[in-house]
Amino acid sequence: MKVYNSINSFDCSKKTIITIGTFDGVHLGHKSILEKMKNATQNNQYESLVLTFFPHPRMVLQQDSSIKLLNTIDEKATLLEKFGIDNLIIHPFDEVFSNLSAEEFVKNILVDKLNIHKIIIGHDHRFGKNRTADINDLILFGKKYKFEVEQINAKEIDEIAVSSTKIRKALLEANIKLANEYLGYSYFISGKVVEGKKIGRTIGFPTANIQIKENYKLLPKNGVYVVSSEIDNVLHFGMMNIGKNPTIGENEQSIEIHFFDINEDIYSKNLQISILEHIREEQKFNSLTELQAQLEKDKLFSLNYIQNLK
Repeated sequence: MKVYNSINSFDCSKKTIITIGTFDGVHLGHKSILEKMKNATQNNQYESLVLTFFPHPRMVLQQDSSIKLLNTIDEKATLLEKFGIDNLIIHPFDEVFSNLSAEEFVKNILVDKLNIHKIIIGHDHRFGKNRTADINDLILFGKKYKFEVEQINAKEIDEIAVSSTKIRKALLEANIKLANEYLGYSYFISGKVVEGKKIGRTIGFPTANIQIKENYKLLPKNGVYVVSSEIDNVLHFGMMNIGKNPTIGENEQSIEIHFFDINEDIYSKNLQISILEHIREEQKFNSLTELQAQLEKDKLFSLNYIQNLK
């Protein structure tokens, strides 16, 4: 899959089958749209193209900095590539772009720059300045500029919206099983291993501290989780704590993972951590000894869970 950071840098000699959207989560609700794209390009006459935007339009138009997304841009690209998409454009969304009229967007972007043959889009899709144009306008533009418009029906669009809402709600309630069912894969976070305070190693549970640079990434509810990560092509399991470490009086949120079978130095490695199951809520213990005893129980829970995966 070719990834472009701007519409202006897109380069493809073939006509394109386009869809537009945030595709946050790239979950099961999105699957039918992406499969339509893939099926439409099977004869190699056309190339599939997903157009998405960053920052999220709400971050720009509503100054809503509190919005949390299921995927970072890099994670979204990884997931879309698995669906066999040929091209992904992540276009910078700003006020200038938002002020394009509907016809300017269609003629200057879709037709002149993206070489459109067909657009596959939701029946409720709105576009152009102040989102004044709708699917009926798009169909008229299609006739004028000679491209096809295929509507995604209301049921499919509803499934996407409902799935995204339910995934976010499930993660914030630590219902990992439900979130993963809607996603069609295990929810994951991506970050760099950095040095921590090394308190875990004093009680026999050394941890890898994960630093996520994207502050818009949605994290599950604070607590302890069973996780896995592929490191140097080997799958490793562990348990992760998301929270403020109340037992040792921390105030900042941290992400710490104790891997069960890693002894080597993994500092500075970039890891993708799959979240498999919730173990318990975050707790404050009266001493490190009490914390250590609970961690032993958490480890036993995790190992039993992992054993049942096999």
